[in-house]
Amino acid sequence: MNLTNPDYSRYKLVREMMQTPDIIRRFDPQAAEEFASAPGASGRLFLTGEGSSRIFPAKRAMYDALKSGDALAIATDGATQALEYDLSDYTVFGASNSGKTKEVVRLFQKLKSSGHKAFFALTAYKDSPLDRLACATHVLISGREEAVAATKTVVEQALFYDSLLRKLRGRPMASLKDLADKVEEALTVKIDPEVVSKARNASMIYFAGRNTGVAEELTLKTNEITRKKADFLEGTYAVHGIEEVMSPGELVVVVEPFESEEEKFRQCLVDGVGLAVIAISTRNTSFPTVKIPEAGDYRSYVEIAAGWNLLVEIGIALGIDLDKPERARKVGNIYQEG
Repeated sequence: MNLTNPDYSRYKLVREMMQTPDIIRRFDPQAAEEFASAPGASGRLFLTGEGSSRIFPAKRAMYDALKSGDALAIATDGATQALEYDLSDYTVFGASNSGKTKEVVRLFQKLKSSGHKAFFALTAYKDSPLDRLACATHVLISGREEAVAATKTVVEQALFYDSLLRKLRGRPMASLKDLADKVEEALTVKIDPEVVSKARNASMIYFAGRNTGVAEELTLKTNEITRKKADFLEGTYAVHGIEEVMSPGELVVVVEPFESEEEKFRQCLVDGVGLAVIAISTRNTSFPTVKIPEAGDYRSYVEIAAGWNLLVEIGIALGIDLDKPERARKVGNIYQEG
């Protein structure tokens, strides 16, 4: 992506993506402090929301907690399914950029009526339905998004959960300046035209990788940005049966491939099916690779930025209006007051 080029800068989606590094730089590492010590809060967290407000922020937090060996218990599901859960011993966070997502509002109504003492909102809008129901609200500094596909707010929501987990662990959040620079690098790195061409011509795009929310979120963004069908293949699922129905005209994007499984992907998918495989990785892989800088515990933020970059390039190559999907809406299911 290149904001000096009007082919890119005319799109709200691209401009909002490119605001993300500055949002990271401005993020307050202490943002979650009051929520970590709020009355009724516990070390059992339930992180909910719909679509982008849940996939990357919640799943990245779960992965981080498990990798760190935390005693924290973190769970996530959509808010409608959560209506069936006993959340009385959980601290609940509901993320909704608009604060009007019907499913999350409905869950918060149930929590309030049951006397729950620790359910909190993440939203860009003060005095929204979700804000009025929640015990407390963190208002996102990223503000309003105009593009249908959520981008900058997804990263800020994830940073908030990152701040929360680190506060609960008693570990400080490191400076985010370096992360912001690396995210900016991933957003602007030149992607090989041959890679873009393979993706542009693919009849279906699969995203494979760790269950950190990155590959799954990029699957959703593929639908919204490129209008192509896409699917998320968790871990090594891509070589455990689905290859039976894959076709040579399809593409697999592997996010930071497991090095030990790379040859198996080649045997099953490239040699066996005849489809194309590309990678987003901090290292050179045996596949055409979008190379990104290493960012340690924050690597997933850089991965998602590189994925956005790739999807924008595909959309530009297809001549798509990136800001105007035909059916997708900014708020998928809006709560109607009154």
